[in-house]
Amino acid sequence: MSGTMTPRERIMAVLNRKPVDRLPVDLWHTPEVGEVLRQHCGVADDLAMYRALNLDKIVWVFMDYQTAAGDRAGGQSGAGAEGGGDRTMWGVPLKQIQAGEAHYAEFGSAPLAGFNAVESLDDYPWWPRVEQFDYDSAVAKAQEAAREFAVIGPWVSHFEIYCQLRGLEQSLMDLVEAPELVDAILDRVESIQTEMMQRFFARAGNALDLVFISDDIAGQRSLLMSPASWKRHLQPRLKRWCDLIHSHGLRVFYHTDGAARRLLQPILDCGVDILNPIQHACPGMELEELKRDFGHRVVFHGGVDNQFALPRGTPEDVRREVRHCLETLGADGAGYICCSCHNVQAGTPLENILAMIETAQCESNQK
Repeated sequence: MSGTMTPRERIMAVLNRKPVDRLPVDLWHTPEVGEVLRQHCGVADDLAMYRALNLDKIVWVFMDYQTAAGDRAGGQSGAGAEGGGDRTMWGVPLKQIQAGEAHYAEFGSAPLAGFNAVESLDDYPWWPRVEQFDYDSAVAKAQEAAREFAVIGPWVSHFEIYCQLRGLEQSLMDLVEAPELVDAILDRVESIQTEMMQRFFARAGNALDLVFISDDIAGQRSLLMSPASWKRHLQPRLKRWCDLIHSHGLRVFYHTDGAARRLLQPILDCGVDILNPIQHACPGMELEELKRDFGHRVVFHGGVDNQFALPRGTPEDVRREVRHCLETLGADGAGYICCSCHNVQAGTPLENILAMIETAQCESNQK
């Protein structure tokens, strides 16, 4: 492949299994890390920072949500905090946490914890209204970014939202003790977001490339639920969303942390195009095996360890980690977008972040 590609061209070529001048490198980071990188690059905004670092950034587009009173609810992402406010759009209270250099808005009490009967769900006052999403602003952001970068949005989820509404411990108990309630709540979670996506897709046009489905179904050592529970409650819903997204000519970017190996086959069977974050510190997520078993049918995104290498290692540790990802997930020079394995956290040494980016860019050139 001769010539230099743009970030958008490089990402789209990998998604289409076409030759690239080098494998793309993306970066996920917290706001604190973004500020460090903007200062390092001497720029004022994120798009300029991505350009300065030659990142093949897949730019996130979330939609603001206006409450009935005209206030902004918490942001649309899984963290629930990017949009400000003291509740998420689902009515989940937020609490502000300062942990060292990092600031987070974490979920407070679960607002559906006391709604234990299917018929009581009608009384919950915080179900989002699809007309209150700010579609126009999201489309404008997508159109600006799409001139140079691939664009992903919105953030949608089934079980992560369920856990926010019911609380994690109660949610896991519900899977065993109250499967009908699980279905009833998930039906509402699914239908609201389905209509939201349909409205957004109709407006976004060619400015959108991927849709982000996030459903953490595994922990550090094993699955959070049985395969039978996943297949009953989540598999058909994931399949419907994949079909919807594909019907609009978009790609499905699916995120689950943890040791998810036992469910990867059925997850991909639903129609997932990109799998993230490839947390290979977890059992069953070894890179060579994942590439061997699934590399022919899915693009991998992530892989670069952010539990040790990025936050605690040396720049050489990071370079070694990136090379391992390139030699395994990117072994055939295709099917891999190098990125941090989830957000680079506040306090991560700048030299380690730069080592990841530079190694991925320099050592993945196609011969």
